[in-house]
This record gives sequence, structure tokens and C-alpha cells, in this order.
Amino acid sequence: MLASLGTLPELARQLSGLGGCTRPVRLDGHRTEHAVDQSTGEIGRVLHHLDSATLPAGQLLVRCNNRRATRCAACAETYRRDTYHLITSGLRGGKGTPERVATHPRVFTTFTAPGFGPVHNRRTDGRPCRCGTHHDQEDAVLGAPLDADTYDYEAAVLWNAHAGPLWRRFSTYLRREVAKRAGLAQRAFREYARVSFAKVAEYQKRGAVHFHAVIRIDGPEGGDTPPPAWATAELLTDALRAAAAAARVDGPVIDGRAHAFAFGRQLDVRTIRSADFDGGQELTERAVAAYIAKYATKGAETATGALDRPLRFLAELAQFDISDHARRLIRTAWALGARKDLEHLRLRAWAHMLGFRGHFSTKSRRYSTTLGALRDARAEWRRAQALAVAETDPDTTLVLAHWVYAGTGLTDAEAWLAETLEPALGTEGEPIHG
Repeated sequence: MLASLGTLPELARQLSGLGGCTRPVRLDGHRTEHAVDQSTGEIGRVLHHLDSATLPAGQLLVRCNNRRATRCAACAETYRRDTYHLITSGLRGGKGTPERVATHPRVFTTFTAPGFGPVHNRRTDGRPCRCGTHHDQEDAVLGAPLDADTYDYEAAVLWNAHAGPLWRRFSTYLRREVAKRAGLAQRAFREYARVSFAKVAEYQKRGAVHFHAVIRIDGPEGGDTPPPAWATAELLTDALRAAAAAARVDGPVIDGRAHAFAFGRQLDVRTIRSADFDGGQELTERAVAAYIAKYATKGAETATGALDRPLRFLAELAQFDISDHARRLIRTAWALGARKDLEHLRLRAWAHMLGFRGHFSTKSRRYSTTLGALRDARAEWRRAQALAVAETDPDTTLVLAHWVYAGTGLTDAEAWLAETLEPALGTEGEPIHG
């Protein structure tokens, strides 16, 4: 039908501009560029006019920019690449961060969740799971409780809800521990050094959030200044372990039971560019950045299956193909969310995230560039390309635009055509094992 109307090539060009986005935002409206007289400021002739009704799709299509790979693989890939560059610039410089950060003490750390009951797992020592089975890596039972009736679902959901505040408490303790080892008062610490970090959250198979983080010691002005001589990776590792062990946040009291939360006993700390990783292979900046960026595009769906959006009603849960373990976690979050004393946790709004409502990727202010700066740089490059093609001067051009939301997604015909176009996807970095 599209071919018979003669719009197929034009529509293909419009869809190709989405870079493979499958859930674009549809906008109605117009955009007009006017020439402006620099001497008088008067608005002159129309240089270019765009009306959504004249576009092949009948509307302007804008990328959804969703970070979740399960919602839009193409936009998630852009987000992953941006996260990769954000992490990399904080490890070896670039994009406004000085290259000297590559010489600063840096560690890669994984913070785990505490236990809520024994689960099916793959042991690293070669022994079978407690159930007596050597589980395959893709076994669907991995992460599920050995006994669901005794598993502490209440604590598991509340852990996810308090993981973010626990990280903030840890970051405060870490600065104190570094200062203590340097023989400095806490108030004087910032005059000598600063701790920077970038982290992402990941769901373990059992549905509990844990964190991967790059942590770095800088001089007093961040990456722009060298750290003091006493700042070493060994000192940072020692302070980090002490801070992680001390960090603790109090949770709610439910039916007479007081909850409190701390990190799990497993704490993996590895010096970046060391030989204590992956059978003696060097832990490189590229490997760390690729590993962290990989989790920036994932959510609870990695543990629950297809549930990657909020629930409006608990009855919707029956529509999803998820494990019994994930279903019980979500039901527990929903039930706890009905309590007035837990309203601040917004557990019903975040039940699909198993109670976790924090950002999946965060960083300290001076670690490196920002995702916003990377997006702005990309948009500026596209504007420059468009101006070069149109041969217009932005200093003598006035742009008037008005757009309104008209929907989301592609029509069946557009989706069919989009599938024939190669999406702008790719890979960067190398995997981290262990």
C-alpha cells in the first residue's frame, strides 16, 4: 500500500533517522525558520518550513530515548554507549576530564545484598547446589529459594527499597575512613583530597539489588588536581572495606519486627590495572567501563522476565510470564505498599522493580562528564550537520516551533518497514568475568 502511494522511499528515510528506535514519540505541529536582518533585527523571509502533516508518517517521529533494552534496543544501546564513555572518561580522561585521572588510585568494587534465605545457585568451588544439583548457567531455577515458605520476602523487598540510602551512608563513611587513614580531621579532608565514584545497580538472580562501582581518589579540586602522596589504591581499599562494614540504615518496624540493612558479607574490591583479575589478566579501564555500561540498560526484568513497566492493578500480574519467586516479591511489595507508615517508600509504584526506586546509574559530581553533556554534544553535532546542508547561519536565523504530543510507537506498516532498515547498533568494550 505504501509503495502504491509513492511514499515508501520518503517514509524509509524518515524511519532511518530514528536509528532503529521502535517506540518513537509522535508529535503534531510545525517548525519555521526565518531570516533575520542583523542590522535591524527585522524578521524576513521564510528559509524553511516543516509541517508534521506533510511528513511521510503524518507526524514528526522522535526517538523515545528509553534506557531499557527490553523496551527499545536501539535507544538503550545509545544509553549504554553514553554510560561507557562517561565511565571511561573518569578512568583515563577525555570529554572534559584531564588524562591525569588515569594515574589516580582507582578500584572496581561490587557490593552485594545480605541473605534472605538459601537459594539455588552455581557454586564457584565446583560443588553442587544445596539441592544436590549442578545447575546449568541458564537454569531458570537459579536465584529461587530452596524453601519459598521460609524465604524472607519482606526483608528482600525492603532491602531493595533501602539500598539507595545505604549507598549514600556508605559514601559518607568512606570519606571519613580515608581521612582517618591519612591522619586528617574530617573537615580538613577536602583541602587535601576528594573521593569520586560512578556506579550502576544490578539485580541478582534472586531479585536483590547490588552495586558495581568505580571509586577514585583525586586532589582537592577533583580530577583536575593530583591526589596527595599518601593516597594509594591500598589505602582506598582498606578504607572502603571498613566503610562498607560500618554502613547501616534503619528500616521500618513491621508487626513488632525492626528492620535494619547493611551490605552483604561478599565485597569484591579490585585495583584497576591489576593482575589479580580473571586468571591473572589485567583489569583494564575498557573492561571496567564495558562491564558497568552493560547493566545501565537493564532493570528488574533481568530477574523477573518480562515485567519492565509499573502495575496499575495487582490483577495485571497474571498476564506476565514470570517466575513464582518474582511473583511473590512483587506481591510482597504491593502488600507493603498499602501500609500508611511505608507511603514514603512508594512500594506499589515500584513493585515492578521489586521495591528499588533509585537511579540505575549515578556518579559524584566531579567524577567525569555527564550523560546530559554527552546528549547535548550529540544534538549540537546534528544541528551543525543540518545547518551545513541547509547552508544557513544560526546567528541570522529565527526558529519558531510548536509541537504537541500525538502518541507513541509505529503503525503496523511503519514497523514492518522499520524492520527492514538496519538499526544503528554496535558493541564496545570487552566483557568482565568473575
